[in-house]
Order: sequence, then C-alpha cells, then structure tokens
Amino acid sequence: MALSVPLKVRAKVREFALSLPGAVEEFPWEEDAVVKVNKKIFVFLGAEGNTESPGISVKLKDEEVHGHAMAVPGAAPTAYGLGRHGWVSVPLTGESAPADMLCDWVEESYRTIAPKRLVAELDAR
Repeated sequence: MALSVPLKVRAKVREFALSLPGAVEEFPWEEDAVVKVNKKIFVFLGAEGNTESPGISVKLKDEEVHGHAMAVPGAAPTAYGLGRHGWVSVPLTGESAPADMLCDWVEESYRTIAPKRLVAELDAR
C-alpha cells in the first residue's frame, strides 16, 4: 500500500528530526511518537499510521516563524497548555506547509531545546 502524501511528509520530517545531533525517538503514549534531545521533546509526531488527522507539533520561539506556522490552514496552539509556551500544532494535509518548511520548523524547535554543545555540533555540519 502506498503512503498518502501526509504520511510521506511525516516520514520525511521524522527522518530529518532523527538526523539531528543527539536526537532519539520515543513512544511515551503508546503509538504516539516524539523526538527528544537531552530527554526533552522537540517534536511531537503523533501515531505513525494516523490517516485521520496526521500532524506535528513544534516549539517556535521566534515570533515571525511562529506567526508563519500559525498561518497554515488548521494550525493551532498545541493543547494541554503547551501553546502558551510557543508550541504550534500543524496538520499534515494537502494544504499544509511543504516538507522542507516543516523540517525548518523542526530545526528551529530543536535549537530552542537542545543544549548549546549539540547546536554547535549541528552548526559545524
């Protein structure tokens, strides 16, 4: 069975997130995946096979980047109070941001959460 466009985008975002220095994937809520650095989440990926409402959540401190992410159709502050700390949930639909832009946002989230030494390692690449 071929992957739908949203699931292909999720796969690309996941692969990118895991390529960042010190990144590890964990499943704290059964099938819902997160990617962490230094034991802190920098991207929520949701369930791998979620075709109902696939999406990601990232922490975007930069106001311009945050505003751009919030402009994506269906984007919203992340639930459970995370939205007030800069977290944005972006749906993966045909109208979603392109995968490259989502990866940029994942990197922005990573840079917000990762220790300086790992950010320096990323910058040295």
